[in-house]
Amino acid sequence: MRNFKIVVQYDGSRYKGWQIQQDNDLTVQGKIQAVLTKMAEEPVEVIGCDRTDIGAHAENYIANFHTACDLSKDIILNYLYEFLPEDIVVKSIQEVGERFHARYNVKSMTYVYTIDNNTFRNVFNRKYTYHTDDKLDIFEMEKAAQVLVGTHDFQSFTTLKVGNKSTVRTLNFIDITVNDGIIKIEMNANDFLWNMPRIVSGMLLEVGTGKLKASDVQKLLDEKKKPEGGPIAKAKGLCLTEVTY
Repeated sequence: MRNFKIVVQYDGSRYKGWQIQQDNDLTVQGKIQAVLTKMAEEPVEVIGCDRTDIGAHAENYIANFHTACDLSKDIILNYLYEFLPEDIVVKSIQEVGERFHARYNVKSMTYVYTIDNNTFRNVFNRKYTYHTDDKLDIFEMEKAAQVLVGTHDFQSFTTLKVGNKSTVRTLNFIDITVNDGIIKIEMNANDFLWNMPRIVSGMLLEVGTGKLKASDVQKLLDEKKKPEGGPIAKAKGLCLTEVTY
């Protein structure tokens, strides 16, 4: 069996996230698997690097799949480009060693949350940004962001049913940039818990509007309790931009 690594770009607006579900095929994984299975004339399972949220996007999503198909990688790439929906593009394909696993070999992932902070929403970026005309205090947001950087138990920043699974993660950095009213929250971690990027972004938005302080974020981090009705930023502003191995 050959093992292929692919880099995928997708607009998640109409999808129920990456991961295939039993009750529908409107997932990115489902669409790619269906095309590859038809091409290879055998069942093909596509392994993704992360389970992105419903409506979230990806610029450089990494996945891999095994197949006995003897087609060249260029033919496979062209086939995917021709038969996948227009909102999913496999940007590149590479044959890799048998041991490569898109999920288990990840060293870090980067997500970017984009906020349109102009007075009026932009009709051309409305599917990819969260719009608010509230004046945001960037200095306070940056101060709160630094509270989260490092290795912590992020149990208060996930909707995951914890059970016996560890919720300790390392946030390597959070950078906040502003350009013409567009605010980008870039965060990199060794791994993200379910909904963690959106909850972090939501918390920082609450800080930006003055509803929370940096000390409140520290308190939430220390409490290690599953959030109840806490701020979860809308998925459309979230994009997976980079995965390192």
